[in-house]
Amino acid sequence: MAFNAPVQRPLSKAVVFLTMIKFEHTVFALPFAYIAALLTEKQIPSGHDIIWVTLAMVGARTAAMSLNRLIDREIDAKNPRTADRALPRGLISAGSVWLTVFLSFCLLTVAAWQLSPLALKLLPAAVLILWLYSYTKRFTWMSHFYLGLTLGLAPVATWVAITDRFAVAPLILGLGVLFWVAGFDIIYACMDYDFDRKERLYSLPVRFGIGRALWVARVCHIFAPVFFMLVGAVMDLGPFYLAGVLFAVAVLVYEHRMLRPNNLSRAGTAFFPMNGILSVGMFLFTMLDILIC
Repeated sequence: MAFNAPVQRPLSKAVVFLTMIKFEHTVFALPFAYIAALLTEKQIPSGHDIIWVTLAMVGARTAAMSLNRLIDREIDAKNPRTADRALPRGLISAGSVWLTVFLSFCLLTVAAWQLSPLALKLLPAAVLILWLYSYTKRFTWMSHFYLGLTLGLAPVATWVAITDRFAVAPLILGLGVLFWVAGFDIIYACMDYDFDRKERLYSLPVRFGIGRALWVARVCHIFAPVFFMLVGAVMDLGPFYLAGVLFAVAVLVYEHRMLRPNNLSRAGTAFFPMNGILSVGMFLFTMLDILIC
């Protein structure tokens, strides 16, 4: 037992930390970063690019989620849905999370340096955008679209990192991700409607009501596949990519059929599993298109 004890404590802390930042939610943005990487030359990118893009994404997301948990820890402690998170319960110290933020941004900086000069020059702007997200629900109901912007930067940043230039296709793909993320974040925010209204926090459901908010989410999820389709047209992609977009449409339709304004019991399922399936599916279909067509 004495041999195992020192191993279990760091391991349990790692599990607590990964649970706190919802590491599994990396499947939202990372597949779209990989899609952008595939589209830069319409072939499998080099191992160097894939490794550093992956590390950049891990660094950016870990920093952003850690900041979110730090900035919102007092709010999370009051919310019954989030009161059992690691920081409110004291399972992890604020100091260790701040250290993680610093190390994550260091990783992002090294990754940008390894990838392209333009990526490194644009890094301060990216860090500022990631940092500001957690404050948006304190002053605007457009916070869902700001979150969409932060994740929508993933394919744009990946393209810049690999090619050292901007292009139309990743910007369109980023817009698709923006509306996709905004839509499912609006759905997620519906679960906190009563709490947010009580605490005078800003969200689209609080501003317009749950019913109207769900309609805005549906509109967002109409725009998202339209932008995904435009990427296919701009890049002259083939039938497998088209199948991927149709797959995304099917997932979004199913997601919205699960929800009713007076019954949000399945909102959690609509938020994570379905959207994770969508992003991974889009990536796999795009990769098939690049490899076969």
